[in-house]
Amino acid sequence: MSALALGRSSRWVSRFKTLYSQTKLFLASSSFSTTSIADKDEDTGRPAPPPIRVSLTESAGRGVFATRRIGAGDLIHTAKPLVAHPSLSTIHRVCYFCLRKLQTTSRTPVVQYCNKECEEQSKVFYDVERRANWSAYDDYCRIQGLKYPLLVKRLACMVISGVAAADNIDILQPTNLSLPMISEMEEGFGLLRSAFIKANTTNEQIAFLSKTWYTSVLARIRINAFRIELVGGLYEDLLSSAAASIEAEAAVGNAVYMLPSFYNHDCDPNAHILWIENADARLKALRDVEAGEELRICYIDASMDHDARQTLLSQGFGFQCNCLRCVSGD
Repeated sequence: MSALALGRSSRWVSRFKTLYSQTKLFLASSSFSTTSIADKDEDTGRPAPPPIRVSLTESAGRGVFATRRIGAGDLIHTAKPLVAHPSLSTIHRVCYFCLRKLQTTSRTPVVQYCNKECEEQSKVFYDVERRANWSAYDDYCRIQGLKYPLLVKRLACMVISGVAAADNIDILQPTNLSLPMISEMEEGFGLLRSAFIKANTTNEQIAFLSKTWYTSVLARIRINAFRIELVGGLYEDLLSSAAASIEAEAAVGNAVYMLPSFYNHDCDPNAHILWIENADARLKALRDVEAGEELRICYIDASMDHDARQTLLSQGFGFQCNCLRCVSGD
């Protein structure tokens, strides 16, 4: 590797270590500093911290609150994923790192990137991943219709690479796993560990990779992962409702974020998460939000009727929604 390439690789490793180390500092701060495009610091000209803080709510655990008035259509903040992975159906049509749609597609087994920068950034996991044969693991996901084990695989590769700690998403809330669900995960765990062992990964490198770690990470990913649906166009022109129709083929993969995971649900949300060109998330206000008001997004299709929403939220997220819309029976 040339000195230039080594420098670039080291830079991306450093960036990922910084991103993951922020989870350690999160609970010690009343607000989380991430990128805000809407504001500039007058002294430095750099993006100012977003106008939000994370605090405990009365009934829904942690939540995100406005620290000042936010206008309808304002960009609240952006967020880069902690871990992302394309869906198996789009893996040859999107960038293997940022999930941007590619101009040309290829059916070759070699993954593709949208630019050299993404290729360099992928070294935080791909140098480990490419040493193993993932055909059995991918087939398991494909046959079972599973998507979240792919995120576990990528996170495991990042831990082995040294850019992420094994407990770096422990801060996120897990879903409750029943014994049958845990039992169903055993096959995926066995295939993941076997792939690393067959690739001559050392016992020391995969010491973290226990059944408990696998199920714990999967439990958190199941309730915190976002389905990435690219809407395209300019976000300045997108003041859409949470029920805005998005073409099915717009879905390119899944990702887990830190700050967006702390937004609680509402069937009549005042904020919306969207993706324009890649897996970088944008949080926008759907209507005027006053200082101190909680910002909420809709986890599901808000156009569904009351009973359908309640069923999906109960089965998929483990809670009964008591938002004003649901309480009114709408």
